[in-house]
Amino acid sequence: MATLPVDKLSAGMILAEPILTKRGQTISKAGETLTNQLIAKLTFYKIESVTVEDPEPEPEPEPEPIPEPEPAAPPKPESRVSEQISYTQRLKASPKFQKFQSDYALNITYLKEDFEAIIAGGGADCTDLMLENIETLFKSKTTLELFDMLANMRNLEDPIYSHSLNVALISRSIGKWLHLSSADLNTLTLAGLLHDIGKTQIPEEILNKPSKLTDEEFAMMRSHPLLGKKLLNNKGFDSRILAATLQHHERSDGSGYPRGLMEDEMDDFSCIIAIADVYDAMTSARAHRDPLCSFQVISEFEKDGLNKYHTKFVLTFLEHIANTYNNSRIILNNAKTGRVVYINKSNLSRPVIQMDNGEIINLADSAYKDLFIKSIL
Repeated sequence: MATLPVDKLSAGMILAEPILTKRGQTISKAGETLTNQLIAKLTFYKIESVTVEDPEPEPEPEPEPIPEPEPAAPPKPESRVSEQISYTQRLKASPKFQKFQSDYALNITYLKEDFEAIIAGGGADCTDLMLENIETLFKSKTTLELFDMLANMRNLEDPIYSHSLNVALISRSIGKWLHLSSADLNTLTLAGLLHDIGKTQIPEEILNKPSKLTDEEFAMMRSHPLLGKKLLNNKGFDSRILAATLQHHERSDGSGYPRGLMEDEMDDFSCIIAIADVYDAMTSARAHRDPLCSFQVISEFEKDGLNKYHTKFVLTFLEHIANTYNNSRIILNNAKTGRVVYINKSNLSRPVIQMDNGEIINLADSAYKDLFIKSIL
């Protein structure tokens, strides 16, 4: 065993002893593997050092016979799969992503504390600090960088808080595409952070139930917008934040809840939050399905979302998301790979693809109706 200062820890080390806060709360148990998020949490709780297990020494390899030299073969081109693996590895190994990962973990901790303070009776005096904290996640990042980083931040234990962070960041991106003022962008970001605070009042066994909810449980789950609005009422929050908390499950055609509002009855910020909320939910893994890629989500929106969501906002969002991934490498559902070379404005989910063999196919053509983009590389 070895006792190391927190700044000398690295992901993959095994804890030899449990880690406790100064108040005696358990942060991590012995035998747990350290992650970058856990290390960030230790920093937040001002843990100075921890004890980790010594790595097992690797056995020395036995000497191998020296083979006869063979004629040098021409180098093989790197496979497209390994190209994707190397891209993901490069992203996760980059200092920018590691900083994002650390800041993201800290924001989850901060957001929990903010929710707890509000639930205990606190008001809108926390909003300046909330904005200051989340600014570390969106400052100096392109849209592609931000969405790529969010796509690699899915395996978290706190779905309420990670989802709230994602919705805030996605909503802010939509707000920028709509050319909102800085003040409105900040209010919209806060609305995204707080839109699901009502879920803190839903029992965990219902919130995290992997199987189908009963009618009673489903009704309780659908009560979270009302519960959230109640938590924020009369505490000094902007009226648009209150509206987004209450209305983010309303739909433009009146099919949403809790009040079945039509588009002209909904607040604009609620309409934006609703789009970001669905996009993040669909691109996240669920117990019954894998996460969908952005082009699959665009396809779902194109099928019926244009009737359910504010027309201007959803079209702006879908066009920018599609163009974000123009020139990106993709895998089709037939396992073949290629690159997006042109976005069809009338059919955003079905762009023109240049396959790895040089063939150009337009997914919008009826000849390719059975093909679709399964994953973005």
